[in-house]
This record gives sequence, C-alpha cells and structure tokens, in this order.
Amino acid sequence: MAYTFADLFEHSVDAMPDRLAMIVSAEEVTYRELDEQANRLAHHLEDAGFGVGAHIGIHMHNAIETMVAIIAAFKIRAVPLTVNFRYTADELRYLYDNADLEALVFHRGFADRIADVLPAVPRIRHLISVPDVLASWDEVEIPGAVRYEDVLAAGDPGRGFGERRPDDLYVFYTGGTTGRPKGVVWRHEDIWRVLAGGIDFYTGEPIADEYQQSRNGVAAGEAMRWVMLPPLIHTSAMMPTFNALFSGNTVIMHPTFDADRVWESVARHRAQVMVITGDAMGRPLVESFREQDRDTSSLGVVASGAALFSAAVKDAFFDAMPNLMISDSVGSSETGFGGIGFATKGFEQHGGPRVSGNKYSVVVDDENRALAPGSGGEGRLAKLGNVPIGYYNDPDRTAEIFRTVTGLPADHPGGPTQRAVVTGDRARIEDDGSITLLGRGDMVVNTGGEKVFAEEVEAVVKAHPDVYDAIVIGVPDERWGSRVAAVLCARPGVTPDFESVEKHTRSRLAGYKIPRTFWMTPEVVRTPSGKPDYGWAKRHAEANSPTHRID
Repeated sequence: MAYTFADLFEHSVDAMPDRLAMIVSAEEVTYRELDEQANRLAHHLEDAGFGVGAHIGIHMHNAIETMVAIIAAFKIRAVPLTVNFRYTADELRYLYDNADLEALVFHRGFADRIADVLPAVPRIRHLISVPDVLASWDEVEIPGAVRYEDVLAAGDPGRGFGERRPDDLYVFYTGGTTGRPKGVVWRHEDIWRVLAGGIDFYTGEPIADEYQQSRNGVAAGEAMRWVMLPPLIHTSAMMPTFNALFSGNTVIMHPTFDADRVWESVARHRAQVMVITGDAMGRPLVESFREQDRDTSSLGVVASGAALFSAAVKDAFFDAMPNLMISDSVGSSETGFGGIGFATKGFEQHGGPRVSGNKYSVVVDDENRALAPGSGGEGRLAKLGNVPIGYYNDPDRTAEIFRTVTGLPADHPGGPTQRAVVTGDRARIEDDGSITLLGRGDMVVNTGGEKVFAEEVEAVVKAHPDVYDAIVIGVPDERWGSRVAAVLCARPGVTPDFESVEKHTRSRLAGYKIPRTFWMTPEVVRTPSGKPDYGWAKRHAEANSPTHRID
C-alpha cells in the first residue's frame, strides 16, 4: 500500500486525467497537466541532487505553481515546507535555518526580502524563481536562481520515480498565536488518515485502500467544485485541497482573499463547497453577499476550521442562504482532525465549536487521565490514534505536548493507555460524549482567580451589531491582577455605543468575563490563517490610550 501524497494524487491522475484539477484566477489545469508539470519540476530537483528527506521551502501565494512545487517534492520523497509569506526578514531567517531548508521555490514578488535573508542561511543551495501571480516578475531577480518557466520547458513530463514509503515525512510549520514557528513532523500515512480523507470524517472508520478516493471520484461521474480560501501555508487549506484532489474534484483558489471576488467566482464556476477560516473570512463574506446579486445558488456547504466561527456569523449565513449546510471542524497542525460539528440557526454557542464525540478525541485532566462523558469535567483536548512524530528540532517541546494518556476504556482501540497529543485547547466533555472547545489554554485571562477564555468573550462581543471584529486580551489591573479588555473595530460608519456593548455582554456572560477596557482600531490584525494576533493586540493596548473604560 502506497499511502503517500504523491501516489494518492497519481491515482486520481490515472483515473481522471482530463478532469479539471485547479482554477486559479484565469488559469486552469487538468489532472494530467498538473501531473506533467510536477514531473518536470521533480526531475529537475532530482538532477540538482535532491531526494529522500531533502527540505524544500515553498515561499509562494496560492497558485497552480504552488501545488506543482509541493507535489513535485512529494514525488521524489523530499519534504516541502510552505513558508508564511507575511513573515518579516527576522522570522524568515529563523524559519529557513530551523527548518534546515536546502532549496527554495519562490514567487518573484518576494525576491527582495528573500535576498536579504539568504546570506544568513548558507544551507540553501538552490533557488527557483516563479512568475508572480501578483507582481511583475521582471522587477527583481536573485543571482543564481533558475527560472521556473525554463525548468518546465526543459523537464521530462513522464514519471519514472522510485518507490515511495508511507513513513515518508511531511513537515508543517505553524506559528500558532504566540512564539516562534514550530515544525510539526508527520508520517504521510498518519496525516493522510486524519486530515486528507484516509479516515471517514463522519464515521471515524479508515477507508478501504489507497484507491478508494479516486474510485469514488470516478463513480461520481463529474467533479465537485471546492472554493479553497485560506492560504496554502496552513493545514486548513492544504489538507482539504489534497482531499479534493485525491477524490477527483476541482479546487478553485485566489492568490489573496477578496470577498466580492469570491462570490463572483462561486457564480461563474458554480462552486458547491467553500472552505473558510472562521469569522475572519465568514463575516466579510456574508456582508458582501448581501450586496451582490449574482447567482450563487450552487453553493451548498460552508466548511470552517482553524479559527473561531461564532454563532452570530453562522446565523448571518443562514439568514442569507437558508438552505446552506455549515460545518465547523476542530483540529490543528499538531492533532489533525479532531471532530466536526454542524450548525443550526439560533444555537447558543459558548466558546468554540461543539463537535460530536469520536474514539480518537478525548478530554484529559491535569494528570492526563481521560474524562468520561457525564463527568461534566473540563480539561485539555487530546488526540489519539494517528498523531505526529513530534516537533522538528525541538525535543523539549515534543516531550511537553506528546504524552501518555490513561483511563481509556479497556475495549478502546489501542488499549486503555496510549500516546497522544495533548493540546493547549481547553475543552469540556458533555453528557452525550460530544466535546465543546472553550478556548486556547494560553489565551486565558486570570482575573481575581477566575479564568476567562478569550474566544468565548470574543464570540459574544462580535455578536453586537456595532462591532465588526474584536480580539480579547488581559491587561494589568491593580485589584484583580488582570482585567478583561478588547481591541475592536466597528462596522463602517458606526460609532460603538459602549453602554450597549456592556449590556449585551452582561446578558450573556458572567460579570467577571465582561471586557472593561476597550481600544478602537481601524482594523483588527489576524494571522494569514485567520487566527487572532494576540501579540499585536497586546502591543496596541500598551502603546495607546484606551477608547473607553468601565470602572
């Protein structure tokens, strides 16, 4: 069984060569064309001395060429690492070095910043510059870089690669919400199982074999069209993209997120599925939807993951598109898929999503003992089964998060004691076995001994009609140690009524959870994956006087 991303993709190519694989802006590519382009680049990389285990950086926007580079690396059993294109020079220096990059494929619009960093990372010995989807590729060239178009023109479109192994490695660098980026090391089979369709998301059962996804694609008769909105630097886009490709579907992307352009694309291409990251994309999308009159009736599913998708924004989608199905998934680069929940209009959501129970996701206490349904216990979310090997170049952090969980039922697959990923996500096990995410454990405000989860408060504040977006933080307080505060931006043309905001939050939250200090800002800064940038919010609060304070 060849449970590798390259083999699974090639199965789709062989089964559905002429089916449309990707649409990015005005460009289209079939499965056969995508495969041939990846083969050409893969042969070039082999000829340049790269192969099993070589780390190849992919510093690019969402584009067809981005997927070509990723698939090409997989074909030669190398390890592609997608680079956060918003990183500063200092952050890039750290990532390039920590990840032991040996080659770099990049969009030419990033050449200036990359050129500044390269002298500090001499391990990188091969550069491939790609015509940029957003900027003129003639502006900047890095000496010694080969041109992508020349590589493809000279390359062999056939395969002829060696046998691959399911324990080939895949590394994702994740910045989370704080700290330096961390590389999460996965075996191909493990990450395929938990994030790219190797386990049925609804039943939790492994699929039959490596050909089942491509067989399903053939049996469907035609491709479904998935609009993939997050950047490929994040698992929330990468894994659904591969899941779609393994199943013979068509992936629609844009280099950057623009809500109006998304709805135009949905109408033009008759997309059925849209993948987003929470409120950061959901709110501008639903507000743009109200102002457009295109035929978007093809859209049946909005699937969110990796960031808070609040009940207020979900309800706004239902108001705009009553027949829509909305799913909210739990997971991360460290855990893979942790569970899925389906929204209903008017559901009162406290904190993050509530997902149905499954045998691979549990809540554990501080001693790493699994909490039983009905116990009413709160703890940390833990993921069993197919889990990563650990963090790259970080044994201390690996030991901290990869632990042994006890107290599982005797008949549990894998036994009563198992290795697991114990995340920073606080969660509650419900009576029916479902799990409610409460918020990131490291995003807790301790006010007078009471713990307040930022995500729970953010969801309530953002439901107020005057508020467009918000990040909740803790700020120093002489009496309580910390007080709950919020950095927010208002809806266009609106001056928030803070008295109304206070009454709104007080009606939904305990008194100690109510934000008592507010900073107004024209824009709330988020990471490329849509997560709140808590570091930015704290720096903004430290550097500016509050807009409003409740004593």
